[in-house]
Amino acid sequence: MLYRNIGKPLFFKMDPEKAHHLVVGGLGRTVKVPGTEAVMRGLYGITETPDLAADLFGLHFPTPVGLAAGLDKNGKAVRGFSSIGFGFMEVGTVTPLGQPGNELPRLFRLPSDEALINRMGFNNEGAEALARRLSALKERPIPVAVNIGKNKVTPNEEAHRDYEACIRELYPYGDFFVVNISSPNTPDLRSLQHGSELSSLLDAVMSEMSRQALKHGKQKSILVKIAPDVSDGELEYMVDTIARSGVSGIIATNTTLSREGLSHGNAQESGGLSGKPLRERSTAIISKIYRQTNGSLPIIGSGGIFTAQDAYEKIRAGASLVEIYTALIYEGPEVNRRLHAGLRELLKRDGYAHISEAVGADHR
Repeated sequence: MLYRNIGKPLFFKMDPEKAHHLVVGGLGRTVKVPGTEAVMRGLYGITETPDLAADLFGLHFPTPVGLAAGLDKNGKAVRGFSSIGFGFMEVGTVTPLGQPGNELPRLFRLPSDEALINRMGFNNEGAEALARRLSALKERPIPVAVNIGKNKVTPNEEAHRDYEACIRELYPYGDFFVVNISSPNTPDLRSLQHGSELSSLLDAVMSEMSRQALKHGKQKSILVKIAPDVSDGELEYMVDTIARSGVSGIIATNTTLSREGLSHGNAQESGGLSGKPLRERSTAIISKIYRQTNGSLPIIGSGGIFTAQDAYEKIRAGASLVEIYTALIYEGPEVNRRLHAGLRELLKRDGYAHISEAVGADHR
């Protein structure tokens, strides 16, 4: 109620990107004040419960709901986001070299559709700056994934070098990694999802992960984040290639270029659409991946989750974990407690003692 009555009206009067930076920067600075993390946990945190805690990728997730990439691109507020009920979070997308991203304005709200459009373009301070911030964290209460991409000026035939560079720089500091080849806002990036480019890229990525595992004495998982705007044939090929590569899992999905069913005037803006209009498409993609792999490849579901029912539909479709982003903007940090309580009720209703029992239930 605090966010809905006070925070949201204030932020929604501001330019969306300015509000974004205010929230992330403010959250990062606030936790440096002694005692504030405990206050935030008291206001928005979640007590871990056995029915929703999960172990995956060699990591423990206190809740199945995480924060998607894009909100904390530079790892400035990891402690803050860790205090408001998330079970894990992604930082990034990070590129080897810092870059400004696309021209302003590049972030747009669509309140009547409960959606966002962004064409940020991987704006970030670079891998070295992110490594410095993550290395300074004294403790990490939730797993932190590093979402990696390529610089805009890097041609696709050399893209693997950028992903390798990010892995080398950040391997000691990420709990797991995500290969972003599905943002619609970097020219030609999505073509890396298809054909021989995908298998070549993943071969290079997996080789670098193996080298770093030997160097640091610890094996870490890496996932691939895919786009929703693919045909069934393209999806089948992508999933087959990803599964054969040895990658640990898939995040489904990134934002969409579709504008179907939108009512707000900002629908004409170019960029990736997130929020409620993406919900059904991303859930359908999850279901197809689970069916194709017989549930052998873990999936993190992302796209349009606002309620516990939304999250549960993705879990029953085949997702082991889920992520939110746009819901946090529209609903505020209270959303995590509602999702947690609602998921527990849904599990109880269906007679499941643990969330893992519900994963892929619609296929049985």
